[in-house]
Amino acid sequence: MPVPSPSVRPREAKLFRNNRSQAIRIPVEFELPGDRVLIYRDGDKLIIEPVKTPANIIELLNAWRQEPPLGPDDQFPDIEDSHVRPEDVF
Repeated sequence: MPVPSPSVRPREAKLFRNNRSQAIRIPVEFELPGDRVLIYRDGDKLIIEPVKTPANIIELLNAWRQEPPLGPDDQFPDIEDSHVRPEDVF
């Protein structure tokens, strides 16, 4: 039977400004993997979760399947349609 890891006690962290954004210094024992996170509010709390990078094509396709489909009000940006010249192909 695996030994449960001891829970990390809450610690105070430093808030600071980075240009126009507020940032937080995360203590090493709370370090998250990767270089991107999801952040959302739950009442007075901010929840920060690491973004899980798909390990293979099956995980990627499953992640896409869980995203909400586009709705009738979703809009795509206008794209300038430029003509392709033969020299652009090679």
